[in-house]
Amino acid sequence: MRRATLAPPAFGSYARSHEEVDSLQQRSSTVQEPPGAVPAYRPTPPPAWQPRTDPAPLLPEAEPLRVLGTDAVADADPALLLRLYAELVRGRRYNTQATALTKQGRLAVYPSTTGQEACEIAAALALEERDWLFPSYRDTLAAVARGLDPVQALTLLRGDWHTGYDPHEHRIAPLCTPLATQLPHAVGLAHAARLKGDDVVALAMVGDGGTSEGDFHEALNFAAVWQAPVVFLVQNNGFAISVPLAKQTAAPSLAHKAVGYGMPGRLVDGNDAVAVHQVLTEAVARARRGGGPTLVEAITYRMDAHTNADDATRYRTAGEVEAWRAHDPILLMERELTERGLLDEDGRNAAAEAAETMAAELRERMNADPVLDPMELFSHVYAEQTTQLREQAAQLRAELEAEGEA
Repeated sequence: MRRATLAPPAFGSYARSHEEVDSLQQRSSTVQEPPGAVPAYRPTPPPAWQPRTDPAPLLPEAEPLRVLGTDAVADADPALLLRLYAELVRGRRYNTQATALTKQGRLAVYPSTTGQEACEIAAALALEERDWLFPSYRDTLAAVARGLDPVQALTLLRGDWHTGYDPHEHRIAPLCTPLATQLPHAVGLAHAARLKGDDVVALAMVGDGGTSEGDFHEALNFAAVWQAPVVFLVQNNGFAISVPLAKQTAAPSLAHKAVGYGMPGRLVDGNDAVAVHQVLTEAVARARRGGGPTLVEAITYRMDAHTNADDATRYRTAGEVEAWRAHDPILLMERELTERGLLDEDGRNAAAEAAETMAAELRERMNADPVLDPMELFSHVYAEQTTQLREQAAQLRAELEAEGEA
């Protein structure tokens, strides 16, 4: 598929030779040397100041890439389309069930991805089993789509454990609540894997708010310099809690930021599951063959509030939300599959029933009171416990024993 590119900046318009720079500096100097005097030393930029990379191939699309509703969808694998649809339906039901659990007191907090399911599902399916996923706190659905137990994905948000799963077993880093701190971790793992000769790619997910953090800059800079096999997926859902994108950046797009670091930027319709899957698959393949990192910006929308503790009506209108409902990722996929004769009423019902079965099991398991051991607070904080942790553990153990005797 051809990609739209923007004209490269006219670097030649201000790239001058050393002699020209010297001449200009001499003419513009306010210090007049007497005739015959040795000219004062005036440093000129060495050749390294000039652009190291042609920016044109790095620039993102002029408009978000779309596949659904275009001629390009004819090249898509029907089996992939049906799987994406089934995962989208299951993901939507997962979001609604997890949100309901917060209202029932079974979950402390839940950041819903309703409306963003296409980004979540595509991220999970674009990776091979040996690859690593680095999610943010909102990306529980991506972890579940990658095969993680739905209850384990919610354990952290329930407050039961540091994280509910073994990251090494599932190749999924712990769900990250601090903004963007998972991005340098992804770069470090990817760089280490390449040094070891492992054929591994890391995919790091972050929201538009996370791009305002220093960790975002540091991760992209290191990744590009090291040519690390890592893909950055920015889910631009319009708001960082209540802060709109326009108050975070004046860039043409977040994808344009990639050019400043020396990596390609891609701009994609984040509600088009097929387009997101295609762009991420290409980026992962490029990283795996040694092409270095890619920054992908997926334009999507957060249909629900930031979390169950947020009142989104204070900073956006109901009309804005309704306008995005017409671009619902499930609706887009369902329309395409129906028009192509790949989905009928029986297929829709089967997907809905499978999603309901998942939700019923999740509800039943989350309604069971967990058996908690307070001493586990000190497990896995450090590889080797510090003196302070050992003292605190001993104090808590003594208090628990005293309560048991009483």
